[in-house]
Amino acid sequence: MDTSPGIESRLVQTKRMRSHLLTCGDDKGAPLVFLHGNFSSANYFEELMLSVPHGYLCIAVDLRGYGLSEDLTIDATRGAADWSDDLFALFEALDIPRAHIVGWSAGAAAVMQFMLDHSASVSSATLIAPVSPYGFGGSEDIYGTPCYEDFAGSGGGVVDREFVERIRNGDRTADSPLSPRNIIRQSFVAASARLAGEEALLTASLLQKVGDRRYPGDSLASPFWPYTSPGRWGPLNAVSAKYLDVSGIVDLQHKPPILWVRGDSDAVISDRSASDPAVLGELGLLPDWPGGDIYPAQPMVSQMRDVLERYKNNEGSYKEVVMAGVGHSPFLEKPDEFLKEFLLFLNESCS
Repeated sequence: MDTSPGIESRLVQTKRMRSHLLTCGDDKGAPLVFLHGNFSSANYFEELMLSVPHGYLCIAVDLRGYGLSEDLTIDATRGAADWSDDLFALFEALDIPRAHIVGWSAGAAAVMQFMLDHSASVSSATLIAPVSPYGFGGSEDIYGTPCYEDFAGSGGGVVDREFVERIRNGDRTADSPLSPRNIIRQSFVAASARLAGEEALLTASLLQKVGDRRYPGDSLASPFWPYTSPGRWGPLNAVSAKYLDVSGIVDLQHKPPILWVRGDSDAVISDRSASDPAVLGELGLLPDWPGGDIYPAQPMVSQMRDVLERYKNNEGSYKEVVMAGVGHSPFLEKPDEFLKEFLLFLNESCS
């Protein structure tokens, strides 16, 4: 697909896959690596990359399963480890010893896994509207305790199949709440807001690979509400409560500084996410909800804060920035405000 002037698109063969990258900036500058979230791609970072001042080499990566990178399956039983291994192979191919790494939403899971696997390669970590360290769905307290033993309510089975089929068919309409265009409008931004360059972003999102071994992944029937549990393939199973637990960053010997940026109106990642089965059940949108004493809303933000507080108390550091009137995409919704905080953090990390 087309990119903005000043952005270079290229494929890089690593020992694991053909990775698609967007790059711009100073070839001799400090590497700044961007990892996108679910239902998106590297293209979402174009304007941010172009706004970064001289002195940085910006690299946005299409993760396995997304964009123009090689179409390979994700072994969800490894959590975010496939993405972490892919990224390290890319670092080797590009001869990058260390980088500042930015992860948005599910991409933040890849960043935290990469910190666990290769902390010495991380100069700093920026987590934008990050998925909980204990995955998305199926847990009931700040410690990530599962609601049920099979992690029911997380993974590939919680996604509406109409949405998946509309991605498969390249749907660009706005005639259903589950059309890809409307999912971007309803989930990525605060209420009533619109993203600049929506057509290009929609095109980038529709590059997502779909299927039982792609997005959203396979699922297993569960005897527990909402009667679906994670399978073993695909991105949503990879970030399910069953397989993802990156809370171990609190025990890293080398702890890169962390910037956590979130919007106060995020409908996707919050302590009452609009995509959480518990919230949908409470609202009567999913039948047979067993009640909050059995299946409460996942405290996603509180889980993240608890892990980062323990990270700080164990000789790490983090800064939380909450952007007012912003949803799931702070760097897109208020780019100037985000860039100011981001550059301040990078300057402090480099000092």
